[in-house]
Amino acid sequence: MKSNMKNVNLIEDAEVAVLNWQKTKIKELNKQKKLDKYRKEFLGNVFHELKTPLFNIQGYLETLIEGGIYDEKINLKFAKKASKNVKRMAKIVEDLQMIANLQDASFVLAAEKFDITELVKDIIESLEVRAKKKKNKLEIKEGCNQSFSVIADREMIHQVLNNLIINALKYGKENGKTQIGLYDMNENVLIEVSDNGIGMDKDQLSRIFERFYRIDKNRSRKLGGTGLGLSIVKHIIEVHNQTINVRSTPGVGSTFGFTLKKA
Repeated sequence: MKSNMKNVNLIEDAEVAVLNWQKTKIKELNKQKKLDKYRKEFLGNVFHELKTPLFNIQGYLETLIEGGIYDEKINLKFAKKASKNVKRMAKIVEDLQMIANLQDASFVLAAEKFDITELVKDIIESLEVRAKKKKNKLEIKEGCNQSFSVIADREMIHQVLNNLIINALKYGKENGKTQIGLYDMNENVLIEVSDNGIGMDKDQLSRIFERFYRIDKNRSRKLGGTGLGLSIVKHIIEVHNQTINVRSTPGVGSTFGFTLKKA
């Protein structure tokens, strides 16, 4: 009797082990499928983003080769257009390389102590002309300009702020307002960039940090950019072991916020 019970227990244990093994393999298979899908989508996006400027360059050069180079009305114009598309391709490759570097386990931050409020003021000053062209008021939010020192990679945080503010100006309304606020969060500082632009719905919010994701693809390409800016922003903040979030209302505007460690 005891022998039979022992055999039953062994069979039950074996069945449980097999079921657990199946579950593990199914999870691994699903994970692999997701990775394969991600790779295909990523490569497809890279191809699509590089294809447009590449075909443009080809068209401009063929026109010049076929005699356009001798036509003063178009030779310089087409050469400049080809150069603009080369720069766009180079920027895409540069951004992809930066993401790869940030994901590398051996990547080391050049962390230093600096005044984040002063950095915000410097960037606002550098983007003042761009803001005026859009008739957009770019400013530090009233009452949110306290001086804070943080420990971070200054150049990278400069890129984060620059990207977020330029995005806010791009998608903000004419005669609108772009505001930056700095808030004391005990051990951290919260920096927020707000606009009163087109805003985003829940589905768009869930994908906003994906590589090459654009809310309005046609409008985004006309405004410039590679579609990698927000993905880079997210990677930079995460490599600092900090958080970034976004809240938005369609037709009202968006607010991007990230934290940095106080010095």
